[in-house]
Amino acid sequence: MKRLAPLLATVGLVATSLPLLTAPQAAAAQVPGYARQKPAWHRCSPDRPAAYECATLKVPLDYQHPEGRTLDLAISRMKSENPAKRRGVLLFNPGGPGTPGLFRPMVLNTTMPKDVRDRYDLIGFDPRGVGESSPVTCGGLSPAEQGIGHAYRPETFPSDVAWARGVADKCREKSGDVMPYITTRNTARDLDVIRAALGERKISYLGYSYGTYLGTVYSQMFPQRTDRFVLDSAVDPQRVWRGMTQVWATEVEPAFARWTRWAAERSDRYGLGTTPEEVSATFWDLVARADRDPIVQDGQKVTGDDLRSEPSLFSSPYGASAVVRYLKALAETGHAPAGGGAPDLKQLLEGARTSEPNASALNTGAAAGPAAAAEFDDNGTAAYWSVVCGDTDAWPRDPDQYARDAEREKAKHPLYGDFGSNIKPCAFWQPPLEPPTPVKTRAEVLTVQNEWDLITPPASGQGLHKALRGSRMVLALGGEKHGVYLSDPASCADATVDTYLATGRLPAADVTCQNPPPLP
Repeated sequence: MKRLAPLLATVGLVATSLPLLTAPQAAAAQVPGYARQKPAWHRCSPDRPAAYECATLKVPLDYQHPEGRTLDLAISRMKSENPAKRRGVLLFNPGGPGTPGLFRPMVLNTTMPKDVRDRYDLIGFDPRGVGESSPVTCGGLSPAEQGIGHAYRPETFPSDVAWARGVADKCREKSGDVMPYITTRNTARDLDVIRAALGERKISYLGYSYGTYLGTVYSQMFPQRTDRFVLDSAVDPQRVWRGMTQVWATEVEPAFARWTRWAAERSDRYGLGTTPEEVSATFWDLVARADRDPIVQDGQKVTGDDLRSEPSLFSSPYGASAVVRYLKALAETGHAPAGGGAPDLKQLLEGARTSEPNASALNTGAAAGPAAAAEFDDNGTAAYWSVVCGDTDAWPRDPDQYARDAEREKAKHPLYGDFGSNIKPCAFWQPPLEPPTPVKTRAEVLTVQNEWDLITPPASGQGLHKALRGSRMVLALGGEKHGVYLSDPASCADATVDTYLATGRLPAADVTCQNPPPLP
């Protein structure tokens, strides 16, 4: 995946198991001193709007021992300018895990409809361990050590195991005293500290991607403090976390088939084949060619495995066609296709993944914020593994199990099956301190989903919707991006979300709407 970066620019803590707190116990677990904090608001930066204010709270590293070590929690706000219409606060999480959210109120402030914007103070925060909130690090992972996994080949599997073990060892050595506490449950507890410090009885919330799981966990731990929650591009709580990478493999297959049909209908433009079968053969021939003789782009080699490593590419038939046409010409002639030039692949992939800058579903090393990033360039990756490995003990501990799974899934789902099931650092992570949060409590929240989002696909969104009794779901047919609300001015889902945030009224039933057709 890292080898695509240049191309994108042109086209020892052994934890003991602790009992799971019930929702009332979780609510009572806070020490009054943390809840009684008063944020010392100040202008975030001279080059930012004066209305964009920042503060720092203290939260316990370990909520079951709150008298011990503390972490900084960086928060921000932009207040409602209409006190008469103000309902409360709206917290925002852009995804990840490992993605900062401190500056997000400035984005929402310019994109939200006024009728919604007036009702809330917009609250941003860097989750614990991320950005300005006591960032964790693995000591500076090299580019080869970052990313979320590799293609499976028997001859390279020993090096995959060494990579996974090496990342886990480095993280443990550098931040092993903190990482076991960088989890979704503790981040949900932090949200309730923010709520209390702001003097609010309840919070409203907008979460994308990983942020949907954080919002779900909060709704289960603190149901009486959950107000209007929008969970956009949802994580299925039953797939946390290995299943969320494995679902990419199953769901990219129908998107790939859709692309082959689309490209075949436009063979005069792209020249990839006149039938879906021919387009598919063109792609797989390109993969095989790049495996034999990597495509050289800006001095970097792109292999067939690299071409399979971005399932989100196939969210957009236009993007996939432009990229494959470009790479095919580059492989065959060494030049871009005549009259086409290099597609802006970076823009295409980021547009398919996210509605906000740096808001990826599974963070592969997003910037941690100006100050933190300079010192900890692996902060996004370190926080990512802390959460996905520390939230659940569902990761196999036997490396051979990963090899068997990857081989089986590659045969079933050749595009991405081996990537999703290959070994991860979680195989060598310290055991989690808590089990995952059971999703049993009714939550009248709104979930939102694009039909062709391949990072959190509809199967994942339906999984969350089914688990959250009382929820309603909006499905945007034809939607391709990872992130729905405010990500596309033409999205058919925005009106329903606007109504819910402005009035609190959920639709009477689930909503399926049709987005405008994609590019011709």
